[in-house]
Amino acid sequence: MRGGGKGGHTLGVIESPHLDGRAGIDAALVKRLIASQFPQWSALPVTPVEVDGWDNRTYRLGDEMTVRLPTAGGYAPAVEKEDRWLPVLAPSLPVAIPAPLAKGVPGEGYPFSWSIRRWLDGETASLDRIDDLPGFAASAAGFLLALQRADATGGPAAGAHSFYRGAPPARYDEQTRHSLAVLDGHIDTALASAVWDAALQAARSGPPVWFHGDFASGNLLVRDGKLAAVIDFGTSGVGDPACDLVIAWTLFSGESRETFRRAVGQDAATWARARGWALWKALITLAEDLGKDERRAAISRHVIGEVLAEHAGLRRRPE
Repeated sequence: MRGGGKGGHTLGVIESPHLDGRAGIDAALVKRLIASQFPQWSALPVTPVEVDGWDNRTYRLGDEMTVRLPTAGGYAPAVEKEDRWLPVLAPSLPVAIPAPLAKGVPGEGYPFSWSIRRWLDGETASLDRIDDLPGFAASAAGFLLALQRADATGGPAAGAHSFYRGAPPARYDEQTRHSLAVLDGHIDTALASAVWDAALQAARSGPPVWFHGDFASGNLLVRDGKLAAVIDFGTSGVGDPACDLVIAWTLFSGESRETFRRAVGQDAATWARARGWALWKALITLAEDLGKDERRAAISRHVIGEVLAEHAGLRRRPE
């Protein structure tokens, strides 16, 4: 079973039963909010989900619902956005996405709006839970293509609400350059700089489309080994879909990566920007974890290595 949250790659996944109370949110607060604003559900049990995210705390409400509460002001705008657009997007998509049922308001000392969603069955995607990884890659690509085909009229343009996912990666140039300086001597910073420069130079063409913004294993649910649902649209919007391709290096490899690449399509410039997005996230995470958390650092090193190897291989190919 799974609630919802922001996963990054696997780095943002939080084992919530040990962190009940993070950001001042705990089950007791949720029960008080439900009792005061939705008394019809006040008798239902409130329990932390087994795997939670960072931007929101998620609790199971009874058997059929979840309660989702932003952990900081920067994440709060996603409540209105998701409540407005998830019902619009759902009919266009091949698997389930969260269905808003009610919206709460600040109260009981909690300062933000919050939401109640329908519970989605499934487990967080991981290699040991996927029966056929190339098949799963094709399903993931199919979801993204369906999302991109959804009517984007009036949709929220990429910006602060999406943490600039869907915008040009240049937004994070200073942060990336700083991380490269920190990591000098730990990775091939010359090659990494070339990947980043290529991403900045790869101009977007075509109309803006819907993007998920955090299309990572932590936000994909599997059931019977197959893609069953996609959750956490908090960084979604309308713009450049390159950010949604990062999963090519964080979950897929070899045959599954090639299957995903062929199935999702996209031009060379989009893939260059996607490598930039993958590199940015792995660089800033590695710079933060270096010498502190070797498990997380190893994951980031792996992603960086995969991205750099691909870029180097592209440079060696004959024109």
